[in-house]
Amino acid sequence: MTLAAGSAPPTRPSPIAWRIASVTEIRDETPTVKSFTLAVPDWPGHRAGQHVDLRLTAQDGYSVERSYSIASEPERGSDVELTVERIEGGEVSPFLDQVVIVGDRLEVRGPIGGYFVWESSTTPTEALFLVGGGSGVVPLMAMLRHRARNGLRNPARLLLSARHAEDVIYRSELEALAAAGDGFELVLTLTRSTPQGWTGYSRRIDDRMVAEVLEPLGSRARCFVCGPTALVEVAADALARLGLPADRIRTERFGPTGT
Repeated sequence: MTLAAGSAPPTRPSPIAWRIASVTEIRDETPTVKSFTLAVPDWPGHRAGQHVDLRLTAQDGYSVERSYSIASEPERGSDVELTVERIEGGEVSPFLDQVVIVGDRLEVRGPIGGYFVWESSTTPTEALFLVGGGSGVVPLMAMLRHRARNGLRNPARLLLSARHAEDVIYRSELEALAAAGDGFELVLTLTRSTPQGWTGYSRRIDDRMVAEVLEPLGSRARCFVCGPTALVEVAADALARLGLPADRIRTERFGPTGT
Protein backbone atom coordinates (compact mmCIF):
# COMPACT_ATOMS: atom_id res chain seq x y z
CA MET A 1 0.00 0.00 0.00
CA THR A 2 1.31 3.45 -0.87
CA LEU A 3 0.58 6.71 0.92
CA ALA A 4 -0.11 10.08 -0.61
CA ALA A 5 2.46 12.76 0.13
CA GLY A 6 2.01 14.25 3.55
CA SER A 7 -0.45 11.63 4.75
CA ALA A 8 0.07 9.85 8.06
CA PRO A 9 0.68 6.09 8.19
CA PRO A 10 -2.35 4.03 9.23
CA THR A 11 -2.68 3.51 12.95
CA ARG A 12 -2.56 -0.02 14.32
CA PRO A 13 -4.61 -1.07 17.32
CA SER A 14 -2.46 -1.09 20.41
CA PRO A 15 -2.00 -4.48 22.05
CA ILE A 16 -4.05 -5.15 25.15
CA ALA A 17 -1.85 -4.46 28.15
CA TRP A 18 -1.02 -7.04 30.79
CA ARG A 19 -2.11 -5.94 34.26
CA ILE A 20 -1.13 -7.23 37.68
CA ALA A 21 -4.34 -8.22 39.45
CA SER A 22 -4.68 -9.06 43.15
CA VAL A 23 -6.75 -12.03 44.32
CA THR A 24 -9.28 -10.68 46.84
CA GLU A 25 -11.62 -13.67 47.24
CA ILE A 26 -11.71 -17.39 46.45
CA ARG A 27 -14.97 -19.30 46.58
CA ASP A 28 -15.70 -23.00 46.06
CA GLU A 29 -18.45 -23.57 43.49
CA THR A 30 -18.29 -27.38 43.15
CA PRO A 31 -15.74 -30.03 44.21
CA THR A 32 -13.67 -29.19 41.11
CA VAL A 33 -14.56 -25.56 40.41
CA LYS A 34 -13.54 -22.33 42.15
CA SER A 35 -14.31 -18.67 41.56
CA PHE A 36 -11.55 -16.09 41.94
CA THR A 37 -12.30 -12.39 42.41
CA LEU A 38 -9.50 -10.19 41.10
CA ALA A 39 -8.96 -6.50 41.73
CA VAL A 40 -7.65 -5.30 38.37
CA PRO A 41 -6.02 -1.85 38.28
CA ASP A 42 -7.14 0.48 35.48
CA TRP A 43 -9.74 -2.04 34.33
CA PRO A 44 -11.45 -0.51 31.27
CA GLY A 45 -14.73 -2.31 31.84
CA HIS A 46 -16.18 -5.28 30.00
CA ARG A 47 -19.34 -6.59 28.39
CA ALA A 48 -21.14 -9.72 29.58
CA GLY A 49 -19.70 -12.66 27.65
CA GLN A 50 -16.14 -11.41 27.19
CA HIS A 51 -13.01 -13.16 28.51
CA VAL A 52 -9.49 -12.46 29.72
CA ASP A 53 -6.13 -14.07 29.17
CA LEU A 54 -4.29 -15.17 32.31
CA ARG A 55 -0.52 -15.74 32.29
CA LEU A 56 1.67 -17.67 34.72
CA THR A 57 5.45 -17.29 34.57
CA ALA A 58 7.91 -19.60 36.32
CA GLN A 59 11.21 -18.47 37.85
CA ASP A 60 13.09 -19.89 34.85
CA GLY A 61 11.08 -17.67 32.51
CA TYR A 62 8.74 -20.34 31.17
CA SER A 63 5.23 -18.95 30.81
CA VAL A 64 1.84 -20.33 29.91
CA GLU A 65 -1.39 -18.55 29.06
CA ARG A 66 -5.03 -19.60 29.26
CA SER A 67 -8.26 -17.79 28.40
CA TYR A 68 -11.07 -17.64 30.95
CA SER A 69 -14.54 -16.18 30.57
CA ILE A 70 -15.49 -13.37 32.92
CA ALA A 71 -18.23 -14.46 35.31
CA SER A 72 -18.91 -11.07 36.91
CA GLU A 73 -21.37 -8.56 35.52
CA PRO A 74 -20.00 -5.27 34.09
CA GLU A 75 -21.60 -3.38 36.98
CA ARG A 76 -19.00 -4.79 39.40
CA GLY A 77 -16.38 -2.52 37.89
CA SER A 78 -12.76 -3.48 38.49
CA ASP A 79 -13.67 -6.52 40.61
CA VAL A 80 -13.39 -9.20 37.93
CA GLU A 81 -14.51 -12.73 38.73
CA LEU A 82 -13.15 -15.80 36.95
CA THR A 83 -14.56 -19.27 37.51
CA VAL A 84 -12.10 -22.06 36.79
CA GLU A 85 -12.65 -25.80 36.53
CA ARG A 86 -9.67 -27.91 37.63
CA ILE A 87 -8.46 -30.03 34.72
CA GLU A 88 -6.32 -32.95 35.85
CA GLY A 89 -2.92 -32.78 34.17
CA GLY A 90 -3.40 -29.16 33.17
CA GLU A 91 -0.71 -26.53 33.54
CA VAL A 92 -2.81 -23.66 34.89
CA SER A 93 -6.05 -24.82 36.52
CA PRO A 94 -4.39 -27.14 39.10
CA PHE A 95 -2.08 -24.27 40.13
CA LEU A 96 -5.05 -21.93 40.57
CA ASP A 97 -6.96 -24.59 42.49
CA GLN A 98 -4.22 -25.84 44.79
CA VAL A 99 -1.67 -23.03 45.12
CA VAL A 100 -3.22 -19.59 44.69
CA ILE A 101 -4.45 -17.87 47.86
CA VAL A 102 -6.03 -14.51 48.67
CA GLY A 103 -3.40 -11.80 48.33
CA ASP A 104 -1.56 -13.45 45.44
CA ARG A 105 -1.03 -11.49 42.26
CA LEU A 106 -1.78 -12.74 38.75
CA GLU A 107 -1.14 -11.36 35.27
CA VAL A 108 -4.27 -10.76 33.20
CA ARG A 109 -5.15 -8.87 30.04
CA GLY A 110 -8.51 -8.00 28.63
CA PRO A 111 -11.34 -7.74 28.13
CA ILE A 112 -11.23 -9.73 24.89
CA GLY A 113 -13.96 -10.65 22.43
CA GLY A 114 -16.92 -8.91 20.88
CA TYR A 115 -18.96 -11.66 19.23
CA PHE A 116 -20.30 -13.65 22.19
CA VAL A 117 -21.63 -10.71 24.19
CA TRP A 118 -25.00 -9.49 25.41
CA GLU A 119 -25.78 -5.96 26.55
CA SER A 120 -29.05 -5.26 28.34
CA SER A 121 -29.28 -1.73 26.97
CA THR A 122 -29.44 -2.86 23.34
CA THR A 123 -32.17 -5.50 23.67
CA PRO A 124 -33.85 -4.96 27.05
CA THR A 125 -37.19 -6.61 26.23
CA GLU A 126 -36.47 -9.47 23.83
CA ALA A 127 -36.47 -13.08 25.03
CA LEU A 128 -33.11 -14.56 25.99
CA PHE A 129 -32.34 -18.29 25.60
CA LEU A 130 -29.09 -19.57 27.10
CA VAL A 131 -27.73 -23.12 26.73
CA GLY A 132 -24.66 -24.26 28.66
CA GLY A 133 -22.69 -27.34 29.54
CA GLY A 134 -20.31 -27.64 32.48
CA SER A 135 -18.10 -24.58 32.81
CA GLY A 136 -19.73 -23.20 29.67
CA VAL A 137 -22.19 -21.60 32.06
CA VAL A 138 -19.61 -18.98 33.10
CA PRO A 139 -20.17 -16.31 30.41
CA LEU A 140 -23.91 -17.05 30.54
CA MET A 141 -23.83 -16.30 34.27
CA ALA A 142 -22.28 -12.93 33.52
CA MET A 143 -25.27 -12.22 31.25
CA LEU A 144 -27.79 -13.29 33.90
CA ARG A 145 -26.08 -11.22 36.59
CA HIS A 146 -26.01 -8.27 34.18
CA ARG A 147 -29.74 -8.74 33.52
CA ALA A 148 -30.55 -8.90 37.23
CA ARG A 149 -28.44 -5.85 38.13
CA ASN A 150 -30.35 -3.80 35.57
CA GLY A 151 -33.73 -4.91 36.88
CA LEU A 152 -34.88 -6.40 33.58
CA ARG A 153 -37.96 -8.59 33.29
CA ASN A 154 -37.55 -9.87 29.76
CA PRO A 155 -38.33 -13.61 29.41
CA ALA A 156 -35.12 -15.60 29.90
CA ARG A 157 -34.32 -19.29 30.20
CA LEU A 158 -31.12 -21.19 30.93
CA LEU A 159 -30.86 -24.84 29.87
CA LEU A 160 -27.83 -26.17 31.74
CA SER A 161 -26.25 -29.63 31.50
CA ALA A 162 -24.05 -31.19 34.20
CA ARG A 163 -22.94 -34.70 35.07
CA HIS A 164 -24.28 -34.76 38.64
CA ALA A 165 -26.29 -32.38 40.82
CA GLU A 166 -23.18 -31.46 42.80
CA ASP A 167 -21.47 -30.41 39.55
CA VAL A 168 -23.93 -27.61 38.77
CA ILE A 169 -21.85 -24.43 38.97
CA TYR A 170 -23.59 -21.48 40.69
CA ARG A 171 -26.57 -23.69 41.54
CA SER A 172 -27.67 -21.78 44.65
CA GLU A 173 -27.37 -18.42 42.94
CA LEU A 174 -29.15 -19.64 39.82
CA GLU A 175 -32.01 -21.03 41.91
CA ALA A 176 -32.25 -17.71 43.76
CA LEU A 177 -32.41 -15.82 40.46
CA ALA A 178 -35.14 -18.18 39.24
CA ALA A 179 -37.11 -17.60 42.44
CA ALA A 180 -37.01 -13.82 42.04
CA GLY A 181 -40.08 -13.82 39.79
CA ASP A 182 -38.61 -11.52 37.15
CA GLY A 183 -39.12 -13.79 34.15
CA PHE A 184 -36.01 -15.98 34.44
CA GLU A 185 -36.36 -19.79 34.51
CA LEU A 186 -33.69 -22.42 35.17
CA VAL A 187 -33.87 -25.84 33.50
CA LEU A 188 -31.31 -28.48 34.49
CA THR A 189 -30.41 -31.78 32.88
CA LEU A 190 -28.15 -34.30 34.65
CA THR A 191 -26.35 -36.77 32.42
CA ARG A 192 -24.67 -39.24 34.82
CA SER A 193 -26.76 -39.49 38.00
CA THR A 194 -29.83 -37.89 39.55
CA PRO A 195 -30.75 -37.40 43.21
CA GLN A 196 -33.76 -39.08 44.74
CA GLY A 197 -36.99 -37.38 43.69
CA TRP A 198 -35.41 -35.69 40.67
CA THR A 199 -38.06 -34.42 38.23
CA GLY A 200 -35.86 -32.63 35.69
CA TYR A 201 -34.22 -33.93 32.55
CA SER A 202 -31.73 -36.80 32.89
CA ARG A 203 -30.04 -37.07 29.50
CA ARG A 204 -27.71 -35.15 27.23
CA ILE A 205 -29.14 -32.12 25.48
CA ASP A 206 -30.90 -33.09 22.26
CA ASP A 207 -33.26 -31.62 19.67
CA ARG A 208 -36.44 -32.44 21.59
CA MET A 209 -35.12 -30.92 24.82
CA VAL A 210 -34.04 -27.71 23.07
CA ALA A 211 -37.45 -27.43 21.41
CA GLU A 212 -39.33 -27.98 24.67
CA VAL A 213 -37.33 -25.45 26.68
CA LEU A 214 -37.29 -22.84 23.92
CA GLU A 215 -41.01 -23.13 23.09
CA PRO A 216 -42.34 -20.57 25.63
CA LEU A 217 -39.84 -17.97 24.36
CA GLY A 218 -40.65 -18.29 20.67
CA SER A 219 -38.51 -18.40 17.56
CA ARG A 220 -37.34 -14.78 17.86
CA ALA A 221 -35.38 -15.35 21.07
CA ARG A 222 -31.75 -14.29 21.16
CA CYS A 223 -29.67 -17.40 21.83
CA PHE A 224 -26.25 -17.99 23.36
CA VAL A 225 -24.77 -21.51 23.53
CA CYS A 226 -21.52 -22.30 25.36
CA GLY A 227 -19.86 -25.57 26.34
CA PRO A 228 -18.04 -28.57 24.89
CA THR A 229 -17.97 -28.78 21.10
CA ALA A 230 -20.38 -31.71 20.86
CA LEU A 231 -22.99 -29.99 23.03
CA VAL A 232 -22.66 -26.70 21.18
CA GLU A 233 -23.08 -28.36 17.79
CA VAL A 234 -26.17 -30.29 18.89
CA ALA A 235 -27.84 -27.24 20.43
CA ALA A 236 -26.96 -24.85 17.59
CA ASP A 237 -28.13 -27.32 14.95
CA ALA A 238 -31.38 -27.87 16.86
CA LEU A 239 -32.01 -24.12 17.01
CA ALA A 240 -31.38 -23.78 13.28
CA ARG A 241 -33.77 -26.64 12.52
CA LEU A 242 -36.39 -24.91 14.66
CA GLY A 243 -36.18 -21.96 12.32
CA LEU A 244 -34.16 -19.46 14.34
CA PRO A 245 -32.23 -17.05 12.10
CA ALA A 246 -28.47 -17.55 12.15
CA ASP A 247 -27.91 -13.97 13.32
CA ARG A 248 -29.80 -14.74 16.54
CA ILE A 249 -27.59 -17.70 17.52
CA ARG A 250 -24.16 -17.13 19.08
CA THR A 251 -21.88 -20.01 20.07
CA GLU A 252 -18.67 -20.43 22.03
CA ARG A 253 -16.82 -23.69 22.50
CA PHE A 254 -14.88 -24.79 25.56
CA GLY A 255 -12.64 -27.82 26.02
CA PRO A 256 -14.45 -31.14 26.54
CA THR A 257 -15.94 -31.75 29.96
CA GLY A 258 -17.97 -34.85 29.22
CA THR A 259 -21.30 -33.27 30.09
